[in-house]
Amino acid sequence: MRNKEVAEKFYELAKLAEIAGENPFKVRAYLEAARRIENLTVPIEDLAKENKLTEIKGIGKSIAEKIVQYLSTGKIEKLEMLKEKVPPSLLELEKVPGLGAKRAKILYETLGIKTVDELRKAAESGKIRNLPGFGEKTEKKILEGLKSMRDKTVDRVLLGIAYPLAQSIVQKLRENSPIDKIQVCGSIRRMKETIGDIDILVTSEKPDKVMDAFVKLPQVKEVIVKGDTKTSIFTHENLQVDLRVVEPSSFGAAIQYFTGSRQHNIHLRELAIKKGLKINEYGVFDLSTNRKIAGEREEDVYEALGLQWIPPEMREDRGEIELAEKHEIPTLIELKDIKGDLHMHTTYSDGTASIENMAKEAMKLGYEYIVISDHAKALGIANGLSIERYLEEKKEIESLNKKYAPFKIFLGTELNILTDGELDFSDEQLGIFDICLAGIHTAFNQSKEQMTKRILSAIRNPHVRIIVHPTGRILNGRGGFDLDLDKLFSEAKKRGTVFEINSSPERLDLSDLNAKKAKEEYGLRLSIDTDAHSTDSLRNMFYGVGVARRAWLTKEDVINTKSLKEFEAFLQERKNEKK
Repeated sequence: MRNKEVAEKFYELAKLAEIAGENPFKVRAYLEAARRIENLTVPIEDLAKENKLTEIKGIGKSIAEKIVQYLSTGKIEKLEMLKEKVPPSLLELEKVPGLGAKRAKILYETLGIKTVDELRKAAESGKIRNLPGFGEKTEKKILEGLKSMRDKTVDRVLLGIAYPLAQSIVQKLRENSPIDKIQVCGSIRRMKETIGDIDILVTSEKPDKVMDAFVKLPQVKEVIVKGDTKTSIFTHENLQVDLRVVEPSSFGAAIQYFTGSRQHNIHLRELAIKKGLKINEYGVFDLSTNRKIAGEREEDVYEALGLQWIPPEMREDRGEIELAEKHEIPTLIELKDIKGDLHMHTTYSDGTASIENMAKEAMKLGYEYIVISDHAKALGIANGLSIERYLEEKKEIESLNKKYAPFKIFLGTELNILTDGELDFSDEQLGIFDICLAGIHTAFNQSKEQMTKRILSAIRNPHVRIIVHPTGRILNGRGGFDLDLDKLFSEAKKRGTVFEINSSPERLDLSDLNAKKAKEEYGLRLSIDTDAHSTDSLRNMFYGVGVARRAWLTKEDVINTKSLKEFEAFLQERKNEKK
């Protein structure tokens, strides 16, 4: 699947066009195309072959032609023209916090700055502060931004990119080679939020045929090494994929070994030695006789050590082995347990689908209810709604509820927690909503005390039930807010406020560790929501459930595993409290 690769080219096209001073409408069109392509759940190359590119909202004939051009030649003519006009190195300048495309262009035209190193030297020598529109404060921000970029090394890709890529490789291998069994292992199987590489294991009577098919896959950018039982490639996303063919009798042991984590495996080896056993990727062996006692099935590997089988997401050596010794591994939440999605956006604000289409897609997923939570007015960039617009939305929802009963749509809102902790609307106005969600969307650089105080204020508001994307992090983009989570969790426990696990692969916020802390130390309930802006992204729930499983959550810990009747009772709790 080349979606990420093609999307990156359109992001690059948009940025270079912006720096070159091209029509802003074109720039926005390129950005919108990039976002649409990135969020597709089907391969862009398949849509191109079927001449269905223009069926994607926001992609017209001109952009479709550019996509086809890139897929067939590896280049976009317009992009190559812009590269001649604007040094591509300016794209790195544009990424520096406190700079942006317009200022990068000014620096290039006035001081001839083309690289990050040249920018650093100019800022350190005080050459930037005297330029019109810059000043000493801007120069200082640029230096701080450069430092944060230097401190932040990104060499891992998002789970949301790696997982579908791995699945597409598995599918192609099944179709084109003589495979008996196949399993994706490593950090993908453990559902880690970012992935360093992909490990795939197979069993086959014809390993040479499997390796031949593997190196010819469309996902392959470069073959690193090709062997009889192991082959490594780089994909177009610059992600390394290692394919190993193993013996059927060792398949389970190899799955366990290559799933990891390293610390989990070290602990297992130590436990094995205490029991007079040896464990490796080939099996479990009696140390005294070297007789193999397990290896074909992963469950047998754990059983041989006297352990209950441990779900992959728990294998981080955080106490799971001790639980398995006592056979007390919890029954973790599963995707099938989710009964509704409580955070999504429609065309009323910055979504791409209507309320009805989001509802229809949710019904296909087997949900009993959804909450439409379009942005509130203070977030103008997302076309935030006034109370009047919410009332229009409410009427439409009431009509759709009659049409699609017993499925139910609830009117929600994603409120903005403003710099002083206030929300977009008065308490009286908030009374029109079935449920209120709140999150921080602006002024990220306030102190720890200020940021914590803002969220505390929202938690204490009787209308707010859910705090969304609580730490505000963007994976491989920006770190989370500096917050006193203990203080927030403690207050949420008193008020019955729910913290969200945001399933967007760029966020996955709360993280697994913070979600585990919220449950184990404070007994909080959580929600798992997609923050979907399209029908396709409703399927991101899968990633949020992965976070919840890494946090050892059961379905009882998550409010949107409740049936419709139970969820309505949950909403009534707060209404009864306010009376």
